[in-house]
This record gives sequence, C-alpha cells and structure tokens, in this order.
Amino acid sequence: MLDNQLRPHRLADFIGQEAIKENLKIFIEAARQRGEPIDHVLLYGGPGLGKTTLSHIIAREMNVNIKITAGPAIERAGDLAAILTNLQEGDILFIDELHRLNKTIEEILYPAMEDYALDIIIGKGPSARTLRLELPKFTLVGATTRLSLISSPLRDRFGNVLHLNFYQDDHIEKIINRSARIIDVKIDQPAADELARRSRKTPRVANRLLKRVRDYAQVRADGLINLDIAREALAMLQIDHSGLDQTDQKIIETIVSKFNGGPVGLNTIAAYIGEETATIEDVYEPFLIQLGMIDRTARGRVATKTAYDHLGVKPTLL
Repeated sequence: MLDNQLRPHRLADFIGQEAIKENLKIFIEAARQRGEPIDHVLLYGGPGLGKTTLSHIIAREMNVNIKITAGPAIERAGDLAAILTNLQEGDILFIDELHRLNKTIEEILYPAMEDYALDIIIGKGPSARTLRLELPKFTLVGATTRLSLISSPLRDRFGNVLHLNFYQDDHIEKIINRSARIIDVKIDQPAADELARRSRKTPRVANRLLKRVRDYAQVRADGLINLDIAREALAMLQIDHSGLDQTDQKIIETIVSKFNGGPVGLNTIAAYIGEETATIEDVYEPFLIQLGMIDRTARGRVATKTAYDHLGVKPTLL
C-alpha cells in the first residue's frame, strides 16, 4: 500500500517528536546491550500522529517480528491466548485502540506482561482448575487516543508511557517534501509550506492532502504542485487557511451562532452537527483547542476570541 511506503522505517527517518525519539533510542540501545526485549511501551495521542509507525520502527530497531491486532478484535480469552502462544522470543505485540479491550481480556494480560505466563481456567464449578502456560519474553506496545479510559492496573504495567503531541509546521513541511519524493511528485517550497499550514499539525492529514492535491495537479495542471494549484485544490476540498474542514467549521459556528459562544455541552454540539461525540472529542476538538478556538470548561465548550475572529463575527459574550 502507498501509505505503508510513506511510513519511515527507522528512528533516524522519523521526523518530529524529538523527545520521544531520544527516549526510544536509549530504551532500545539499553535493551539490545542486555540482550533483552524492550520494556512494554504505551503510546498515546491523537489519531494520525505516528503511534502505529513507531511500533513498527521499534520492531525494526530491535530486529524482531511484530504481530498486529486491535482491542475490539480480541473478544475472547482464547483469542488472546492464541496470539500470545504464537509469539517468539523478543517479538512485539502491537495492540491498537488499547482502551477498547474487554476487561476480562485485560486481566489475562496482567500476568502475561509481568510474569510472561498465561493462566487458563479449565472446566467449571468445583472441578475447575487453573493451568499456567509459560510464554516467551515479548514486548507489548499499546496505542490509544483515550489514555483516561485505560485502567490504572494496566497503565502501570507499561515501563514506557510516551505522549505524541501535535507536530510543528516545519516538521510537517519536511514530511510533505519527503512523501513527495517517495510518490514522485514535484512540489515547490511555497506549496509545501501552504500544505503544512493546513494539515492540522498531523502527518496522516498532510500525506492525505498531498495525495489529493497531486491528483488535482495531474488533472487540472501539468503535474507540478505550485502555490496556486495547492490553494485551488484545497479550496475544492473545503480546507480553509487554518486547516479547518467542514466539521471544524460547524463546531465553532454552532457554539458561536446557536449558543452565543457557549458554554454548551458536547452532546448538544454532536446533535446539532450530526456527528458522534467520541469523534468530536478525539478527532476535532484537540485541534481546535490547539489553535485556541475553543476551551473546555466544567459547564461545557466555550468559543474564544480566536474563533470569533476566524468566523469574522464580533464577540458578544466572552
């Protein structure tokens, strides 16, 4: 897949998140010197910031295999047992959406993470007995967008808890130029800067916009992405100068126009714009807060002066 081609394969190729990279370099090098698996790693942050990419990089840097699954996919204890017993010494098990793990499955993970053992109950009632299976030493890498939904007992079993932040525009610009070279598209520097400003400070969004602008340049121009072509394509995609899409606009317009700037509850906003509350909270709200357009308060969401300025509306109650 093209998306896999755009993923960096080594820490040296990973752009941004400097503190996390430095920590991982030390953790990985120390584990390699001792000849041990790296301690369990929990990666948390918004969608598209590089959690899955970092899990693959850890596996490559450790020169081990990686098995991939997701929290909702592990429905029964047998599913987890099958995955764990098929791991080899030093392998990495990557569980995406860790916060959606079933609580029963989560409890089975505790001894697997701490003692590299799997406790299985055979039979029912008075005749039931527990069988302990020894597991190879492995590394669990978990990824989540909702750290608060992970229980303390599970969270405390991770030796490395790393928070991925939004990227700086100059890092996004480097990612765009790197991806452009990989997919063999010509983009000038002003266009790359424009795409970076509108990419929500997120690499996944940057790569998605680059591919869509490439399509536009291929059909409507000579294939070269310059500033004018980039702006035309982004206007067609309804991405404004701050990187806000239609849903972002609806959120701040709802707070400003319907509720006089707030406060207004998340469920009410979701009902007005026809979007799920979890999607607003995980995907849209963090970026709007990062831009300083809305604030979270005990009574609900409030639009800031920045949001009024963005909409070209005069503040009424702030």
